[in-house]
Amino acid sequence: SLIAALRTVYDPEIPVNIVELGLIYDLAMETKEEGIFVHIKMTLTAPGCGMGPVIAQDVETKVLGISFVEDVLVEVVWEPLWNQNMMTEEARLKLGML
Repeated sequence: SLIAALRTVYDPEIPVNIVELGLIYDLAMETKEEGIFVHIKMTLTAPGCGMGPVIAQDVETKVLGISFVEDVLVEVVWEPLWNQNMMTEEARLKLGML
């Protein structure tokens, strides 16, 4: 599934996947003649994150690797700004924040 694929993407500096970090804001699928088109809106933990393009490319690669996906658009957005409250409880536990 899409979520399972996204759970394999990590910020290289944080040992938690981007789904648990709360970085995926929106996930939309549209069926077209050619196949399924996926549009993902995501953010990063900080606007200056140098790994942003690498993470976005990893998301694109993983989603395109799903057999039924024809194309994907990964859009990095900054609103709302990410904060630690967007993380799952499991992520906070892994990072020693609980």
